[in-house]
Amino acid sequence: MKANLLSPDKDPMGAAITDYFHHQKAGKLRVFSSQFEEDEIPINQLFRSFDEMSEPEKTALQMASGKILDAGAGSGCHTLALQEMGKEVCAIDISPLSVKVMAERGVRDVRQINLFDVGFLETFDTILMLMNGSGIIGKLENMPDFFLRMKQLLRPGGCILMDSSDLRYLFEDEDGSFLIDLAGDYYGEIDFRMQYKNIKGDRFDWLYVDFQTLSLYAAEYGFEAELIKEGKHYDYLACLRMK
Repeated sequence: MKANLLSPDKDPMGAAITDYFHHQKAGKLRVFSSQFEEDEIPINQLFRSFDEMSEPEKTALQMASGKILDAGAGSGCHTLALQEMGKEVCAIDISPLSVKVMAERGVRDVRQINLFDVGFLETFDTILMLMNGSGIIGKLENMPDFFLRMKQLLRPGGCILMDSSDLRYLFEDEDGSFLIDLAGDYYGEIDFRMQYKNIKGDRFDWLYVDFQTLSLYAAEYGFEAELIKEGKHYDYLACLRMK
């Protein structure tokens, strides 16, 4: 799996986060995909307080224990909430601009690190992967490497708290049946590219995975998957605990 970091000139989300932090407003963070029409990420949603978060997010933060890793921490909203709870947490992100903002917001332990950088050798009791955190895995074929990497980072009995969405609703017909091409790529594999003002990011793969598929891979690689909460729109929070 790729262990790349972003540079400021290829960091549209970080630039948007920076603008919002300093000016309480930001322009459009545009999202492009070969599978969907152009979309937009509302930047203010990345600066939510604990009270403004979804129930699955709140549950994950309350469940997180021991030494916690917040992977893909973004603006640091989850990390800051954990700090306020008195919990020990390290925030990592590949975005240099986001890391700078997190430090300015008061995140005590924040680093520009890729989760899959084999040089990152610390161990944790809980790994948080929130806001469709499964996306970091990229493609279904990366699942084996993902779980092997998690075994390196987790302490005995440790767990991953991950949320994702089952995109089957995009293929649902009016009669309730699903029109999915079983011979094609997994339907949760999406490609994205972001742009903020004149800053264009590179294309990247993002994985949305249904809970059943996640559970099968987890079991194969020595993890037990538990469905913790289901959201209102095919989204869910899972706990993946190392056996």
